[in-house]
Amino acid sequence: MIKKTFELIDKFQPLRVEIPIDKCKLEEVVDTLFSQMFPVCEQIDPENIRKKLSECAWILNENIARLKGQSFASQAVYAFFRRFPEIRDRLYEDATCYLRNDPAAKSVEEVIIAYPGFFALSIYRMAHELHQLNVPLIPRLFSEYAHSKVGIDIHPGAKIGKNLFLDHGTGIVIGETAEIGDNVKIYQGVTLGALYVEKKLSDVKRHPTVEDNVVIYANATILGGDTVIGHDSTIGGGAWLTQSVIPYSLVYNSVDVKIRTVKNFIQPLDFTI
Repeated sequence: MIKKTFELIDKFQPLRVEIPIDKCKLEEVVDTLFSQMFPVCEQIDPENIRKKLSECAWILNENIARLKGQSFASQAVYAFFRRFPEIRDRLYEDATCYLRNDPAAKSVEEVIIAYPGFFALSIYRMAHELHQLNVPLIPRLFSEYAHSKVGIDIHPGAKIGKNLFLDHGTGIVIGETAEIGDNVKIYQGVTLGALYVEKKLSDVKRHPTVEDNVVIYANATILGGDTVIGHDSTIGGGAWLTQSVIPYSLVYNSVDVKIRTVKNFIQPLDFTI
């Protein structure tokens, strides 16, 4: 049987996908940009940082040029690195927001090196900058690399304001046309998605708008391009929303909770998982 298996493998013909970029090197660029933005070491070596960022610039330039030509690539890479210090400063403010909001966070450094939500937000902000520069494919590769590492899916086309706090983060989905204001808190499992999924809607706003100072608790689902969550609202865990709510709203599921007493206590089954 194993011989027949090898015979099948010998006959296998892979389907070539014509994508003129180096996916592995671009994923290395993602990690390098993040690590050099916030180097974790006892002593910072500016010369080494410049060297590594220069290598990233060459790789980005080479891959963008394959997609859009050398002239476009040179301008896009220059514009990206011109904005790089501002992106870093914005992310440092985001990190201090995590420190303010999470009782478990003991320092900004801990947030930067250990929080998956901060990593995903960092890669999003870089990918969004490339997306704004009309760089094709590569911004999505950046975002999907972060998605694969920490389980948070943020499309680079989404518009996100200051101080987004992604608590725990696992399973969060933020769609392409979602808009999020300042000082928003989103917990694990939240979806900001489209109400309808059709190819003809690709140029239409399909995902919701979340205004400033909103809190969205775990596993809430908010759908639709016309759905607006008014500022200073709280969306409870497990809520399902397909229509707008006014500012200062409180949205939650009503749950019938029964407290078991000694009189009606029933011995649970003895089982092991």
